[in-house]
Amino acid sequence: MRETNKHRRAASNSGVKVWIDLDNTPHVPFFVPIIRELKNRGHTVVLTARDAFQVFELADKMNLEYIKVGHHYGKNIVMKLYGLFRRATQLIPFLLHQRPNLALSHGSRAQPLLCNLFRVPCIAIFDYEHAKTIPLSYPRWAIAPQVLSSVKRLSEIERIRYYRGIKEDVYIPEFKPNPALLEELGLRQDEIIVTVRPPANEAHYYNSESDKLLLELMARVCQTSGIRIVLLPRNRAQEMAFRENHPEWFIEDKTIIPSRAVIGLDLIWFSDLVVSGGGTMNREAAALGVPVYSIFRGKTGAVDRLLEIEGRLVMIHAVEEVWTKIRLDRRNRSKLPDNQPRAALADIINHIEEIMRIERLRSKGRTELDRI
Repeated sequence: MRETNKHRRAASNSGVKVWIDLDNTPHVPFFVPIIRELKNRGHTVVLTARDAFQVFELADKMNLEYIKVGHHYGKNIVMKLYGLFRRATQLIPFLLHQRPNLALSHGSRAQPLLCNLFRVPCIAIFDYEHAKTIPLSYPRWAIAPQVLSSVKRLSEIERIRYYRGIKEDVYIPEFKPNPALLEELGLRQDEIIVTVRPPANEAHYYNSESDKLLLELMARVCQTSGIRIVLLPRNRAQEMAFRENHPEWFIEDKTIIPSRAVIGLDLIWFSDLVVSGGGTMNREAAALGVPVYSIFRGKTGAVDRLLEIEGRLVMIHAVEEVWTKIRLDRRNRSKLPDNQPRAALADIINHIEEIMRIERLRSKGRTELDRI
């Protein structure tokens, strides 16, 4: 009976074309299993991607077929707004050619803006309640981690669905470590490896206090023997600024910057600890059980508060805590990651298919009204 119901669900949503917009680097691994599951249920998936950070490199590495549309416009708020409307305009030919039945993203702003204009049902998956957007780009539907249901302004939204766990639980169970990364980066097993992700200084939630914590961290680890740092700048401009302003970090390859995009999960797994000024890498480390310290100084989200309460994430609030809270210890890298399936992926796919059914009924109702 269970299998019959599954097939009935697929049949009730047959022929649905889903447009996924890859707007930022973390969206690539997140959507890989979602794309696979949607296709397994008989849906068609088409992709667009924005030229931002390592989106293209990771999408190519994961063998995704996508259309390149638009790019990142930097941190200036005026240029951000211009870039939002500009990219929405650039996406129009794709939308008119593909004619998707449903749009899906994890925080894209151009996609819902365009979908609202052309009356295409749009789902935004998100996991940070303090992200800002403009009224015109509010999606019709939203999917978020269950922990966000306690946020009052979100609990009042009718068209929101929740999934168990965190975003990273969608793809972590499929992770298989590739030890070739160590040789590729010139790292040795006997070194303490610290992966460092700088703050996103072009994001709207950026707080310069994060930079102070980063500089203190780098000062500490650079003067500690037996440690190698893998630094992952947000973009080329940030990398060049680090090299120009802090040449001491790179003496005798104490700090290395990968020459191309690497699979973040591999790097995290073979690290002894992670220190990050962002969100995704912190939560990936927490999901993998790798010690992780957050130097993010924007508004703390509910997901990070939950991970901190559970002891899976340590928040660094002040410069002195860089010395007192962060432990530069070697961890046991011999064990295997936990590949047990987690509820997040199934919950999200089920929510998407539920929304498909609702929107199909809604569309049918409009058609019947048009005939009257």
